[in-house]
Amino acid sequence: MYAVEVRDHIMIAHSLPGEFFGPAQGLHGATFVVDVAFFRETLGPNAVVVDIGRAHGVLRATLGAINYKNLDTLPQFKGKLTTTEALARYIFDRFGEALKQNELGEDSKGVTKIRVTLHESHVARAWFEGNVGA
Repeated sequence: MYAVEVRDHIMIAHSLPGEFFGPAQGLHGATFVVDVAFFRETLGPNAVVVDIGRAHGVLRATLGAINYKNLDTLPQFKGKLTTTEALARYIFDRFGEALKQNELGEDSKGVTKIRVTLHESHVARAWFEGNVGA
C-alpha cells in the first residue's frame, strides 16, 4: 500500500456543551495540526499516489473556511459537537467530495482510502479513516 500525506494547521474557538466535557464546556481556543493521508495499492500514471500540490491546496481551502473562526457560530456546525473526532470527519468528507469532483487531478483516481488526523497536542490526537471512490 502506497501513501502520501499533507499537513497544515488551524486555530479555532469553540465550546463543547454538556457535563461530559468538563471545563471544555466553555468557549476556548484550540490549535490543531492536521494531516491528511491518501492510500492506494498501485501508483498512478505519474508514479505518485496523488498530486501533493493539489492535495495541499484542497487542505488549505478546507481549513481556511474555519481557521480563526468560532465554530459555534458557523452554520455547518449548528447543533453539532465540534470534537476533534467530528472535525476529522468534516475534513474527510470535504476530501471525499474533492475526489469526486476531480479536484485532486487524474493521479488521484486510484486513491482507495483517506485518513484525516488532528493533533491536539504532542500527547493527544484523533482521526477519521475511511474508504473512498468506487
